[in-house]
Amino acid sequence: MRSVRRTFSSVVAVEEMSFDAPPGAVTALVGPNGSGKTTLLLMLATLLRPDAGAINIAGHDPVAAPREVRRLMGWMPDTFGTYDNLTAREVLQFVAAAYRMPRPTQLQRTTELLDLVRLTEYADRPVHVLSRGQKQRLGFARAIVHHPTVLLLDEPASGLDPGSRVELRGLLRAMAAAGTAVLVSSHILADLEETADRVVFVAGGRIVAEQSVTDLRRTEDPAPWRIRALQPDRLLAALTGYGVPLGPVDDQGAQIVLRGDRDAAALLAALLRDGVPVASLAPVSSVLESRYLAINEREA
Repeated sequence: MRSVRRTFSSVVAVEEMSFDAPPGAVTALVGPNGSGKTTLLLMLATLLRPDAGAINIAGHDPVAAPREVRRLMGWMPDTFGTYDNLTAREVLQFVAAAYRMPRPTQLQRTTELLDLVRLTEYADRPVHVLSRGQKQRLGFARAIVHHPTVLLLDEPASGLDPGSRVELRGLLRAMAAAGTAVLVSSHILADLEETADRVVFVAGGRIVAEQSVTDLRRTEDPAPWRIRALQPDRLLAALTGYGVPLGPVDDQGAQIVLRGDRDAAALLAALLRDGVPVASLAPVSSVLESRYLAINEREA
């Protein structure tokens, strides 16, 4: 997409956004509430027309050729949105029929997907009795009924338990490995860091940064780390002796500031060499969270 813009009356929701979400990769869309992420996804999903700019989905313009785009795209909005009196099985069969799948294929695909998202035992229950997490899993299955080549997801992990979130990460990675272009918006940044290949940061309706997750992990920006030891007094004395500034201290260790993995490795080696029984050393937050907070602070 290039130079895409969308307004609602006097409010500019999306302003001059340009980025690529390539096949075979998971691209994450990260930003605070009101930053334009959902508006952007709605335009990509053919549900809103941009005021300006160009969007290309697998070779098709969603404004000029919405049917072609919908044929190739899977869309999972942030709310489930379906007929609540239908059962989970009926929802998937309904969507499969809308994509003109032959009846035997509808039945087979429905069975496969219910098993994939662990809803087989709930297959014949109406949607309105499903939990939030179960509806999310059904929403994901609905989005991939037709084996899309492009997949858009808005807050797919919302309401999922930790096990289901791990499963979702695996499914998205598998789809990307098979060549699907996956674009996902989420506030669960730890999950995105484990799933995404590239991150697009959005604020105020604009793209403010783009970076690969690999490059994020190589960052040497100062960030808070938490260190614990079996003998906290020895740990604090050693850190003071090394000239490491101490943040909050408790009865197990302290928070310190390091410049990435190299500084952490060097500090850990020094502590072990000096006989300090270190129990753990880890970032306080993920590198994606740290980058997100830094960008938000800069854009505020």
